[in-house]
Amino acid sequence: MNKFIKDNIEIAKSNNTIDPKFYNIYNIKRGLRNDNGTGVLVGLSQVSNVVGYEIENDKKINVEGRLYYRGYDINDLSEALAKEERFGFEEIMYLLIFGKLPTKEQYDEFKRVLGEHRDLPETFTENVILKNPSKDVMNKLMNSILVLYSYDDDPEDLCFENILEESLKLISRFPTIVAYSYQAKRHYFNQDSLVIHKPKADLSTAEYLLYLIRADKSYTKKEVELLDMSMLLHADHGSNNSSFATHVVSSTGTDLYSTICTAVGSLKGPKHGGANLSVRKMINHIKEVCDYKDKKVLKAYLRKILNKEAYDGQGLIYGMGHAVYTLSDPRAVILKNKAYELALDKDSLDEYQLYVDIEELTKEIFEEDRQRPICANVDLYSGYVYEMLNIPEEMYTPIFAISRVAGWVAHRIEQVTSDNKILRPAYQSVLEPKTYKDIENR
Repeated sequence: MNKFIKDNIEIAKSNNTIDPKFYNIYNIKRGLRNDNGTGVLVGLSQVSNVVGYEIENDKKINVEGRLYYRGYDINDLSEALAKEERFGFEEIMYLLIFGKLPTKEQYDEFKRVLGEHRDLPETFTENVILKNPSKDVMNKLMNSILVLYSYDDDPEDLCFENILEESLKLISRFPTIVAYSYQAKRHYFNQDSLVIHKPKADLSTAEYLLYLIRADKSYTKKEVELLDMSMLLHADHGSNNSSFATHVVSSTGTDLYSTICTAVGSLKGPKHGGANLSVRKMINHIKEVCDYKDKKVLKAYLRKILNKEAYDGQGLIYGMGHAVYTLSDPRAVILKNKAYELALDKDSLDEYQLYVDIEELTKEIFEEDRQRPICANVDLYSGYVYEMLNIPEEMYTPIFAISRVAGWVAHRIEQVTSDNKILRPAYQSVLEPKTYKDIENR
């Protein structure tokens, strides 16, 4: 460690740590949450809505979770798409951005526009991605987004036509950037063969992504269906951290690239987009140290984890619990059912059962020990889905970004067109007055 840093680390730490007592003294809404767990209202939105409770006479009432995209229940959307036996992610992207379900003609044209813009600018792959690889795909995604600003003829133009055009181009390029960044990481840091497939315009987003990351370009219909559904379920989720960041940055009047880079940076954090990776690590640990097929043994070990006596000492069963959902997360319910179908095909029912047991046993422990309900969130099953699809762990959060970018774009459009006030929250100062001393007498 640098000597200057070593000599000054305690000074910096002590002078940048807020005494927890002040949060109660000034009634600070930590995490923008009210005392009853509900979110602090900071704005309006009609992009999506998350329902996990209702308020009656100022009391929070737990209800089964519901998720709405532009007023449509996610359960109705997923069931309709399954009945029609077609991929739905592109349709959901259109719905989020334009606010309505597309006609057949609008849907086909939207897919065509996305497909024709998947190519990256000339020399971009070589100069930006391959010559400057990153150990982290999300880091490379952020870097690439910012560099694309330089390839835009007028990136500061906030007229509505330009906002839509540059947004669709960026959405189109997300899978290409992510896949190429992953392949560069594999090649330069893992010493694997470099695999770069040329973009294809005629594939759905889920097909295109599997085509890009697999050396043989192959995939099954069931694999694509499951990835498509997973991406559909991650496309937006109300007032989450990265969407709020999108609103905050958009309110300054900045460009698309700075805004979406901020959203990706928010998602990169393990408390947000990296949660499914935390689930995978926990699952691997349990399989190593515990006779997980014995439910009594598994339940006892889960209780130890919750009591901070095992695993990482955080007291968390990753993939269980949510800030809004209490009785159920509709995304987890849908993905759990779809995962079962692929588990049958992949001969992975034992592994699937472990996830189901963790969900059910954790619910039992919370009822017995804490007298309150808890539900599985979508991250419990999304990592398992990616594992069955042979998607490497480095791609888990980047796939989340590909899934969420249309939602971010929708939130940016909403902020820019509806509310021109800059978002500027208030912070209570807890500074004490000090008297200046000249440098020789400090």
